[in-house]
Parts: sequence; structure tokens; C-alpha cells
Amino acid sequence: MSRNLKEILQPGAHVVVVGLGKSGVSAVRFLLNLGVKISVSEGGRQENLEGDLVRWLKEKRVFVETGGHTSELLTSADCILVSPGVPLGIAPLAAARQKGIPVVGELALAKDFLKGSVVAVTGTNGKSTVTTLIGDLLRGCGKKVFVGGNIGIPLAEYLAGPQDCEAVVLEVSSFQLDSSGEFRPRVGVLLNITPDHLDRYASYGDYVASKMSLFKNQQPGDVAVVNGDDPAIAGWLAKAAEKKSPWPLHGEIRQYSACGRTGIRACLRGTTVRIAAADEPGKISEEYELAGTPLAQAPNSENAMAAILAVRAMACSPAAIQKSLAGFEPLPHRLALVAEIDGVTYYDDSKATNIGAVYSALGGMRQPVVLIAGGRDKGGGYEMLLPLVKEKVRAMVLIGEAREAMAQAFADTTRIAFAGEMDEAVRLARSMALEGDAVLLSPACASFDMFKSYSHRGEMFTQAVRGLGHQ
Repeated sequence: MSRNLKEILQPGAHVVVVGLGKSGVSAVRFLLNLGVKISVSEGGRQENLEGDLVRWLKEKRVFVETGGHTSELLTSADCILVSPGVPLGIAPLAAARQKGIPVVGELALAKDFLKGSVVAVTGTNGKSTVTTLIGDLLRGCGKKVFVGGNIGIPLAEYLAGPQDCEAVVLEVSSFQLDSSGEFRPRVGVLLNITPDHLDRYASYGDYVASKMSLFKNQQPGDVAVVNGDDPAIAGWLAKAAEKKSPWPLHGEIRQYSACGRTGIRACLRGTTVRIAAADEPGKISEEYELAGTPLAQAPNSENAMAAILAVRAMACSPAAIQKSLAGFEPLPHRLALVAEIDGVTYYDDSKATNIGAVYSALGGMRQPVVLIAGGRDKGGGYEMLLPLVKEKVRAMVLIGEAREAMAQAFADTTRIAFAGEMDEAVRLARSMALEGDAVLLSPACASFDMFKSYSHRGEMFTQAVRGLGHQ
């Protein structure tokens, strides 16, 4: 997009916000400060909206259409702000684009409205952990930081306020990147790419391109932190080097790897993160110790490398980083230790809603595993997990809509049982585990067939495990 959004979003301009979730409501708040005429197009029914929200929108004289998106409303706009949950290919948005109406998401606002340096984190798995960790490390270095985006507070909410932070750390999803316009992070972090959201993307290649687009607007002086062990990322970097990718990479690429190789800036040796000198790649210039922290075990040790490279690019001192690493507390439902009962440890990894996340969780396990998995299938198949399941999984307890398909995929690799609900799954897992084993809830699926959210699923698992302890 060549036009400055500040020029478009002038008082009196008509802006349509598509989608009235958390991101959409924040977009309305941001737009109210600009004096534009605001309309909202919401796919859900009006009776499903909270009464307070409906009253607030009426009070602010915001027109609201519900029950779907009409081309009539969207093509009357000067600009459309689309929420990440709304597919960009729907007919009314296509009609608006055909008329030359800008269709953007909240990330596109950053170029013209955001003050401060941006660190943006994406990847199929680990985004929230790394975003939170980068925020903690920057605060430990004495910086005032906003942490949000796809996690917590939407960017538009921050833009609507005083913007009093010098650093802005954003978790960004592929859906947000697809409508990000000329969004340019000072530091972009790409953790991994494994099959996910294939119900929304035409192909895995399209999903990979969406993730890589984090770097498309970076300029010399910006930094791209990437996982040097990820084959999809490595393939794209090779294409970029040969000038065969859709856009060149102008930022400085800093790679991290669990097993150091030539050209890698950060690598692991045991529980120590080693950073190579910029001018002498073979020489180690810094070391950070993860032992005794929740970051010592994979995949969090890889997450720590990414975060350290990001904050070093933001001029944080090694001493301040080491101090903050020691105090980091992981987010809930991400390989969280729930309990140890009769020599068996129980881990809640309910946030693992795709195959790549489960692969990472199993890869970091040092003992045999009884795996509780299943839910609503997200597409992409389970083949990637077969070698690790064969190596590490003593038994599987399968739940939810995907259990038959998963049983078929893993039939020849491990013992399998079915459960109707979480209490039964935990009891079955306990009966199949031996002393020294781990029972791991790492579903590889969405939660909405049986639970309100992945958090609800994790809470039910924790409750069932604690019930075992009381017995």
C-alpha cells in the first residue's frame, strides 16, 4: 500500500470494522480518537453480542450490521479494518478490493500511528512464551515495554492510548500478517513453521509464505531472528539468497540452533546458550546459563535462544539478561508441571493444538510418555509425529472427534485406548503409566468439540490429576 493511512483516516472518512471480537472492539476505540465515521460488520447474530457492548456502540453512534457481511456496506467504505478471524477471501472484501478500497488489519496501522521500536514474534508454536519472555528481558534491562498483539491486549488498544513505551513487543499470527500492509518490525522473530490452519490456507506453501512475510518490509539495520534448524525456514532463506523468493530479505539474519553449525549466531551446549561474535563466527563472545530455570528443557531452551538474540539486538546487556532469565515464569498450559503422584509426573500442554507443538513437547521429554491427545482435527495429518511416538510414547489415550483418525494413524506404533471425557482419560493414563513415566496432555487438536477453549481443557486435566492425588 503506497498511501499513508493517516491521509485516509481523516475526520469524516467512512471506516468499516469487520469482526467484533476483542481486536475489532479495540479498532473501534482507536478510530473514535480520529473522528472518522465508523461502521461495524459482524458475522454473528446480534443476540450473541453483550448488551453493554451494543449500548456502548449505540452511544458512540457506530452503525452495526450483524448476521453476515454485506458488499453494500463494505464497498461504501474509504478503508476497511479487518479482524484476524475473518477470512480475507470472502466475497464482500473481494468486492471492496476491486473498488480500490484498502483492506488492512491492525498491524498495518503501526507504520503511520505507532511510536517506539517494534519486536514482532511469529511461528507455529512458542509465540506466546517467547513474546512474554522478550517483554520480561526488556523490562529487566530497564526499558518500559508494551506486550500484546495476538496475546493479551490488541495493538489497536495500545494505539488508542498515550503510547508511553519505548519498546513494543507483539505476538503476531499468520492471519494478522496476511493483512499487515507495510508493517515493519525493527526485530522480527520466526520460531518455526509446521502444518497448521490448513483449513484456511490453500496449501502449506501459502502458510509458509504468510509466516515469512514478517520480514518483507524490513530494511538494512533491521534484524531477522530465525530458527536455523527449521527446514521450511531454511528452504525459504535459500530461495531468498538465490533471489527466487517473492521478496528480498534486507534485514540482518541471525540464526539460532540446538546444534551449532557454520553461520549460527546462537547455539546450545547442554543448558548453556552460547552466542558467537558477530565479526568472528567461530568465537564465542557470550554465554547464558539456563540450568535451574523453566527454560532448561526443550523446547523452551530454543525459545530462550530466540529471545536472547532479539533483546541483544535491542541493546540489552548480558548481565541484565541472565538475571531476568533466572526469574522467568512460564505461561499456563504450556508444558506446565501439574503434579508428581506415585512416581509419575503429569504435564499440562493443552496449548499444543497442532502437530508441531506436540513434536516439540515429545522431543523435550526425557522419560517414557503416556500421551493424552485428540480433539477437533485441524488438518495436516499426523505422519510427522510417528518417529517420536514410536521412540517415546508407551501408550496413548485418545479423546474427541479426531480419536478414530488418530488411532488409525498410530495403530502400529503404540498401545491405544479411548476415553469419553477428561476424568476417564487421566484415570486410563495413570493405569498405563509406570513409575518414572510422564503423563502428557498434548492434544495436537483444537479443543472446541469438548471444551470452551484450550485453557478450559487444561484446567479440566489439572482438576482430574489433582483428583488422583486425593484418592
